[in-house]
Amino acid sequence: MATPTAPDADRETLTVLLHSDDANTRQRVRLALGRRLAADLPRLEFVEVATEWAVLRQLRDADIDLVILDGEAARAGGLGICRTIKEEVYQSPPVLVVLGRPQDDWLAAWSRADGVAMHPIDPVAFSTAVERLVREVVVAPRAAAAPGTDLAARS
Repeated sequence: MATPTAPDADRETLTVLLHSDDANTRQRVRLALGRRLAADLPRLEFVEVATEWAVLRQLRDADIDLVILDGEAARAGGLGICRTIKEEVYQSPPVLVVLGRPQDDWLAAWSRADGVAMHPIDPVAFSTAVERLVREVVVAPRAAAAPGTDLAARS
């Protein structure tokens, strides 16, 4: 029986689409996450955008593994964009929305976000939330779909 292995952290990258109309927020997210979430996870590559249109274009044209949206962005906030992604993008990647208030959890549920984090960005809490989402929604399905893996070996 074959056993699942961790992704090849030296060769793979996870492409993260990072949305905020505020360049400082995008920088704080990048700094909180660093280049790699954990030693056994692939490197992170960021694609930064500031508008809803750019988010949707990147999802159409690029191979995106994870989307991080700023729920406090002006014009089109991350919650509305998330809802649009979940309704209009076929097999959308997981989406994490950064909220400004804990009371907005219900809006995150409405938007069908896969995860949430809070402003101001606490590097430890933020990277933990993103790592958990990556392990549960990005890496685990890839390992399950890898040729030669035996589902019974993971039980």
